[in-house]
Amino acid sequence: MASLFKQVGAVTSMNVRSIPQRAAMSIASIVAVALAISVLLFFLALSHGLSQTVEGSGSNDVAIVLRDGAGAELNSVVTRDQLNIIAQAPGVVHRGQTPMVSGELLVIVDGKKRSTNTNANMPFRGIGPEGLALRHNVHIVQGRMFRPGTNEIVVGAGLLREFSGFEFGRTIRLRGTTWQVVGVFEAPGTVFDSELWADVAVTQSLFNRPNVFQTMRVQMTSPAAVQSLKRFVHDDPRLQLQVLSEREYYAQQASQSTNGFTIIAWFLGVVMAIGALAGALNTMYASVAARSAEIATLRIIGFSGYAAFFGTMVEALMLSALGGVLGLVIAFIAFNGRTTSTLSSGFTQLVFKFELSPGIVISAVVVAIIIGVFGGFLPGIRAARVRPQLELAAQ
Repeated sequence: MASLFKQVGAVTSMNVRSIPQRAAMSIASIVAVALAISVLLFFLALSHGLSQTVEGSGSNDVAIVLRDGAGAELNSVVTRDQLNIIAQAPGVVHRGQTPMVSGELLVIVDGKKRSTNTNANMPFRGIGPEGLALRHNVHIVQGRMFRPGTNEIVVGAGLLREFSGFEFGRTIRLRGTTWQVVGVFEAPGTVFDSELWADVAVTQSLFNRPNVFQTMRVQMTSPAAVQSLKRFVHDDPRLQLQVLSEREYYAQQASQSTNGFTIIAWFLGVVMAIGALAGALNTMYASVAARSAEIATLRIIGFSGYAAFFGTMVEALMLSALGGVLGLVIAFIAFNGRTTSTLSSGFTQLVFKFELSPGIVISAVVVAIIIGVFGGFLPGIRAARVRPQLELAAQ
């Protein structure tokens, strides 16, 4: 066994020293692997960052109420009478005599993206007086909260980074109505950071949605109270509504938003990995052909076919590993941690960050190893089958 390791080490050393003779093909193989890995990482980081942003928005003790069967806010309707009934349900937190509930209305408005100077849909949300308090870890960082009954809005910091024209103090026109930006709020790592907020009553009036809400947020005393609210709504025939905790709701939305990107990531990753594998095979076959005389000489002096096979495999794995490392470097420099926006399940722009998790990095490393293994396996068999007498006679 020790002798075999020494033989593999000697063959591998010979292979590595001969790489400069095939520099162009080796570099092409490394670049092909790097491109496959970086494309895979791009879409996986996009999917993961989007998922983390959406799922991270939820709280277990805040309930979201929608119309029964509605998959998203834009498809939902909640009446004022239903809101009043739920506000008196057991387990609802009260601040003094005021129940901590917020009837809300989501509409779509146009905004101009800074990066492309093109229009895109943005979420404009009318919220009730308790709307800010119901969103944990959201803070006004510039200016103040809007005053109820006025055409004032506050802007999410994430939206402000991606869209122009909504800076603090600006007067803007949306859907033919003039609005004053009076504040900027931060809700890092959540969907709220991508929204515009205004008074729900003003939003209903100016967007011609009188006395109608789409969702209702309810602060419950505990996560268990959310389950009690579900039973309360189910047992009341007047309500024809569904109740989810915020975390449940946003987990569903995350699944809808990210599944497509994950499928695209692995489809393109596999397609490009196949291309990289073809390049690796060509490189390794050329390596074996260029070293056939050296391999034959080693076989004559006692080196086994296994040494030739494993030496070729190690070379292929090394080239693939270099490509994988290059792909990771490209990913970390080019897009990891960068902010972008894309359409959410509600057909509005959602701002989030590309995020490379340890699991994603491990997946990329595994793909690079697989390319190296398959890229070296067949050429390794060919190297192991070199017939010394014929090869030396041909020389």
